[in-house]
Amino acid sequence: MMGEEPATREPEMSDAGSDEELALPARMEEGSHNGSIRKGCDPCSQTQRSKLQHRRARINQQINKEMRMRAGAENLFRATTNNKVKETVALELSFVNSNLQLLKEELEELNSNMEVYQTESEAINVPMIPLGLKETKEVDLTVPLKDVICEHYGEDSSLFEKEIKEFMELRQAMRTPSRNEAGLELLMEYYNQLYYLDQRFFPPHRTLGVHFHWYDSLTGVPSCQRALAFEKGSVLFNVGALYTQIGARQDRSATAGIDRAIDAFQRAAGAFNYLKENFSNAPSLDMSGPSLCMLVRLMIAQVQECVFERVTLTTPDTHFITQLQVAKEAARVSDVYSLVLQTMSQTLVKDYVPFSWASMVQVKAEHFRALSHYNAAVALCDHTQSIEEGGDEESAKALFQFHVSSPAGPPLSQVLRDPEDRRKLGKAHLRCAVIRHEEAMRVHGLCKILRKMDILQEVLSFMYKRSLDKYSEMDREDDFDETAEAPEIHSQTQHKPDITPPNFSTVPVTDIFQRLGPLSVFCARARWGPVRVVSLQRGDGGLGLTLRGDSPVLVAGVVPGGCAQEAGLREGDYIVAVDGEDFKWAKHGEVVHILKSCSDRGIQLSIITLHTHDTQVDRRQVMLSPSGDEANALQRTMGRAKGQRTAPLLNWNRKKTGGGGRATKRLGSTFSLPFGNLRDSTIKDRRNIR
Repeated sequence: MMGEEPATREPEMSDAGSDEELALPARMEEGSHNGSIRKGCDPCSQTQRSKLQHRRARINQQINKEMRMRAGAENLFRATTNNKVKETVALELSFVNSNLQLLKEELEELNSNMEVYQTESEAINVPMIPLGLKETKEVDLTVPLKDVICEHYGEDSSLFEKEIKEFMELRQAMRTPSRNEAGLELLMEYYNQLYYLDQRFFPPHRTLGVHFHWYDSLTGVPSCQRALAFEKGSVLFNVGALYTQIGARQDRSATAGIDRAIDAFQRAAGAFNYLKENFSNAPSLDMSGPSLCMLVRLMIAQVQECVFERVTLTTPDTHFITQLQVAKEAARVSDVYSLVLQTMSQTLVKDYVPFSWASMVQVKAEHFRALSHYNAAVALCDHTQSIEEGGDEESAKALFQFHVSSPAGPPLSQVLRDPEDRRKLGKAHLRCAVIRHEEAMRVHGLCKILRKMDILQEVLSFMYKRSLDKYSEMDREDDFDETAEAPEIHSQTQHKPDITPPNFSTVPVTDIFQRLGPLSVFCARARWGPVRVVSLQRGDGGLGLTLRGDSPVLVAGVVPGGCAQEAGLREGDYIVAVDGEDFKWAKHGEVVHILKSCSDRGIQLSIITLHTHDTQVDRRQVMLSPSGDEANALQRTMGRAKGQRTAPLLNWNRKKTGGGGRATKRLGSTFSLPFGNLRDSTIKDRRNIR
C-alpha cells in the first residue's frame, strides 16, 4: 500500500521502564489455542473514514517518493563539482521541496479533519480534537520465522505454516481496526502477541533482519526500524489514537455520553503517557517525548472540557453559589487549554503540531474564559432571590473565594446587599466575556480548516450573541460610569482528570506458537544441545532418577551407577518426548506414571540439555505480560498476598521464575518434586523413582 523507504537510516529507538518482575505466561493446555477471531474493518468499504485513509495512504506514498528524490538530488549536489549540474540540481531540489511542502499541508488538512470523527448527534457542542492512526506497510515474517524455527528450535518449519499465517493475518487486521471496542481489542490482542513473538524469536543481542515501516500520524514521514520495540510502540500509539476517536464521537448531550467520552480521553492520555515513560529516542516525531507530553496534556484538557459540560447539564442554574461553581469550572477548562497552548509553542513541537490544532486550542482557551465571565455575570445579576434565601454569610464566602483579586469599587459584602453594585460588577464580567468571545472568533477566522467546521462557527456565534444581548440588556442610557475591569476568576473543578494506563489483561491471548514448547525453556534466549534419544530400562534398583516440575519435566537427580546414568541421563536434562510422543507440555504426574509403568523392554526418552538461559532481558526491548491465563492470575494473587505490586505492562529486568504448581505430590513412597529449573531452591525430600 505504501512506497519504499528512503535510504537514510533513522536513529534507533530505545526503551526504558521499571525493574519489577514480569509475570511470565504459564503453561497452556494442548489444543487450547483456537486462534484470533477478531478481524479488521474492510479498508475498501466506501465509508467516510475509509476514504480518508485511502487519501492519506496515497499522500504518504507521494511523500515517500519525493523524499527519495530529494535524498538522491542532495547526494548528487554534494558529489558533483560541475557548476552547471549544481544549478540544475538546486533547481530540482526547490521543486521537490515545494512539492513536499504542499503534500504535507494536504496531509495535515486530512489529519486535522476533525469532523470525520465527531458525533452525528444534533446537539451543539464544541468539537474535540482526535488523532488519526499511524499507518504501516505490510511485513512478511514467513521466511525469518521459519529460519528461527528450523535453526534455533530444530523443528520442521513447514509444520508451523498455520501459526505463521495466523500471526500474519492478525497483523494485517490490526492495520485497519474498527472505531469501537472491537478495534481496541484487536490492537491489544496483537500487542499481547508481540510479547510471545519477542520471547520466541527475538534474542536480546540479535535481530531477524525484518524492517518495520511506520508513518508519522501527522506528517506522514516514514520511519523504519528492525527493533520490535518500534512495532510495539506504534501499536500502543494507535491504541491511544483510537481512544481519541471514540471519545470524539460520543454524544455529549447526555451525561452517559459525556462519561464515555471522559473515560476514552483518560485512557488515551494513559496510553500516551505510558509510551512517553517507557520509550526514548523514538524515530518518529509523533512518538517523541515532547509530542507525547503535548498529547497527554491535550487529552487531559478535553477531559476537563467534558467535565464542564457534565456540570452544566447536572447543575441547576437558579442558585447563586452553584452558578459561581460553573464559572470556576469554565475557568479551569480555559487554564488547562492555555497550558496545552504553551506546550504546543515549545521549540521542538511548534513546527510539528498542525496549525489547526494550535488554533483550536487557542479558540477553546478564549471561549471557555468567556463562558466563565458570562456565568459570573448571570450569578450576580439574575439570582438575587437565591442570594437572599441562601443567606448573606454563605454567599459572601463564595464570592470572596471567587476572584483572584478583589474587584475595584465597594467591598463585596456591600455588593451582595446592593443590586446596583451587583449589576455593575456583572456588567464588568460581561464586558470581559464579549471581548474574549470576539478574540475566539478572530482566531477561528484565521484558520482555513476551522472555518470549514460549521458546528464550531455555530457555537461561537451563538455564545457571542448571547453575551452581547445580555450586555445590551444591562447597559442603561443613564449609566455614565466607565465599566470597570473585572478581576480574573479562580479556576476550580469538582472532578480532577485521571490518567488511566492501558490494561492489556482485559484481552487474554494464547501463544500462537505454543507448540514450540513452554516459554520457560523454549525461548529465543535459551541455548540447548541437540535432542538425544536414550533407552531406559528398569533394573533391580529401579530407574534410578528423580523428576521435578511440569512442562517440561526436569531430571533433578540421577543415582550414581543406576539405570538412568548408564542410559546417558544427566541431572538438568529435560524430557521432551516419550516413545516419540511430544511431552514438552506434559505434567509431572503423567511422566512419572509412564516411567513407573514401563515394561521390561524399556522406554525411549528424547532429552535436551539446557546450556545457557539469559536471566536478564535486554533493556532495549519492551516486554508485555499477557495476563489472561489462570497461572498468571495465580501469580498476581500471590504477589498481592506478599504485598507486591502487580507486574506492569512494559518491563525491563525480568528474572526467570518457574511456572507450574508448587504443591508436592506423593506417589507411593516417591515424591514428585515441584516445577523448577536448576536455579530453583533445593528441595529436601527427594527420592528415586523405582
